[in-house]
Amino acid sequence: MAGVLQGVRVVEIASWTFVPSTGAVLADWGADVIKVEDVRGGDPGRSLVISGLRRDEAKADRDFMMEIGNRGKRSIGIDLRTEKGREILARLVKKADVFLTNWLPEARGRLKIDVADIRAINPDIIYARGSGHGPQGPQAHQGGFDAASYMARGSVAFALTPPESGRPIAQTPAFGDLPSGMTLAGGIAGALYRRLATGTPSVVDVSLLAQAVWTMSPDIMAAEFFGVERTATTDSSQSPNPVVQKYRTSDGRWVQLVFLQPDRYWAPFVRRIGRPDLADDERFTPSAQLIANTAAATAELNTTFAEHDLEHWTKVLAEEEGVWAVVASPRDVLSDPQALANNYFIDNVDESGAEYKMAGSPVQFDETPPAPARSPEHGEHTEEILLESGYGWAEITEAKDSGVVL
Repeated sequence: MAGVLQGVRVVEIASWTFVPSTGAVLADWGADVIKVEDVRGGDPGRSLVISGLRRDEAKADRDFMMEIGNRGKRSIGIDLRTEKGREILARLVKKADVFLTNWLPEARGRLKIDVADIRAINPDIIYARGSGHGPQGPQAHQGGFDAASYMARGSVAFALTPPESGRPIAQTPAFGDLPSGMTLAGGIAGALYRRLATGTPSVVDVSLLAQAVWTMSPDIMAAEFFGVERTATTDSSQSPNPVVQKYRTSDGRWVQLVFLQPDRYWAPFVRRIGRPDLADDERFTPSAQLIANTAAATAELNTTFAEHDLEHWTKVLAEEEGVWAVVASPRDVLSDPQALANNYFIDNVDESGAEYKMAGSPVQFDETPPAPARSPEHGEHTEEILLESGYGWAEITEAKDSGVVL
């Protein structure tokens, strides 16, 4: 099946993960995404090592972070500091529907790729920007990463850190980048529709800070309405509702319960787990009593769950009507039957035949997952893209020899 954005061309000048992940989503949806990289080293994310995990030690000869943010794209290496390089970029922009970047205002102005420059080449193009802090204000010119602009400044780390912890919680790689990239992709899709309907192109902006404000809006609005610092006022071992809580099994695993209607679920649940004595305990029924005696109820459930291992509880809770889940590790998710049944992973193969799974972007159209795709090597498609743009082999050879293109 053709992608919903088949026929849309995107020119991307972006690095690291946030904005490149937008391009990866658009490619998943069928767009032709051309990643323009500098001839000297390309996207600095190509040399990023996370947690000591090196490409040459992986099961497949691919860089896992580059795969996430760049699969399905084509890469061309261009020296945009040169007149010839800017001419090549202009040819790409002239035939593009979207220009996508995370370069800062000063760099955009210096290399003549700001809104006015790109619109001078193609007045109908959609110009999409991702940033740390938004296009306005005193820090619009400063860079941002998700650990700072999303986790720290956006209050995510504060809200997720248990009060009893002595240090703010650490994030996993690209924790704020990927949802922000998905949001920017959605904004671009909206802009494409607006242009189709009205003929008007848009400038689309998403920042890591804006994404954090949206993500944290329940806490931020609680702060506005009630003046509280956080919505969860107890430490992580307690919850106002004991059946919205995590419980540890005898083998050290955890089960998360999310029974938001305790009167509906309490009695059948405690009978199911072998504690019928709790069903009619006056301390725990009705729900007002349960909430009033949450510490006692939590202690009872802690003791019960600690008596058996996860395999036991998985079987016992198999038919439970209330929502619950095992607290899974990333390795667990790779074999999650629901994730597999819904094709949330893409089966890829590297050049040597090694197979590996990739997480697909979350939107599916007609229950169809994205097609397998890998990230391009630095400048892998330079010649192909130049030929498509009308350059002959003599011009391409001259540009390569002079270092204008990779």
